[in-house]
Amino acid sequence: MDRRIKIRHMEALAAIARQGSLKAACAELHLSQPALSKTLKELEDILGATLMERDRSGIRMTPEGEVFLEFAGQSLAALRRGFDGVKALRQGGAEVLRVGSLPSVAARLMPEAVARFRDLSPDTRLHLRDGAHGALTGELRAGRLDMVIGRMGTAEMMTGLSFTQLYEERVVCVASPGHPLIGQTTAPQDLRGWAMLYPPEGAAIRPLIDRWCMAHGLGAFADQIECVSGAFGRNYMRVAQALWFISEGVVAQDLADGRLFALPLDLSLTAGPVGLMTLPDSARSRSAQLFIRTLQDATSRN
Repeated sequence: MDRRIKIRHMEALAAIARQGSLKAACAELHLSQPALSKTLKELEDILGATLMERDRSGIRMTPEGEVFLEFAGQSLAALRRGFDGVKALRQGGAEVLRVGSLPSVAARLMPEAVARFRDLSPDTRLHLRDGAHGALTGELRAGRLDMVIGRMGTAEMMTGLSFTQLYEERVVCVASPGHPLIGQTTAPQDLRGWAMLYPPEGAAIRPLIDRWCMAHGLGAFADQIECVSGAFGRNYMRVAQALWFISEGVVAQDLADGRLFALPLDLSLTAGPVGLMTLPDSARSRSAQLFIRTLQDATSRN
């Protein structure tokens, strides 16, 4: 490997790709734009290839840039795990495990898996994060998470990640008790005219719901609120006669307790795999292996 390549070169490329612009990458890295541009130019000169193209719409990685970015990301992630390992040893040897989960998994699967994991490995320092697909997979690629559990995204969203399926999940359209559509034979066209909580761009379920709506001749809803927050959704449904497209796992307990009701719509088109996302070929710690087993056990019981 060319010894002229430094960590700062890889960090610069990863930040630009993650942020989508030089300006945002400069803010993340606390660098001036001339300094960042110089670092990128040094890397391109070393590799003898243009890694990205820039225009008024932003940046676009070249094929050479995509290839180098994938392996640079893996290298940075491995280095961060090494630093974390040394830090853990200095703090008494406890392993650190950082797990991200999409909202449907955080609500449905994670509580049981984490409780079982704590019984089996009480000394592991477990850091949990939940959030949107793009944010969590970005953290995974950057080495700030060891694994992410959630829906498989589009091919573009899954680039550079390994995916192992745990189970399959569908989307439901739910209403609060007392909504006029509850207990009725509901057709897709009956959704028109109601306030709708809808997943935002970048949510893993967004393209699936868009496709379902398109298949049934439904365009954008007149009162469409784009939101990924389960907490907001639950509370908004209590005070508004709205409908909510959401992964079934997010509201599984609400449905079981009668706080929400799923409309009788055929949403099988939205079913998709939920599973474990990791960086390919990454070495798994003892804690990571044990946590994956508890996930698999929790899946078999749900």
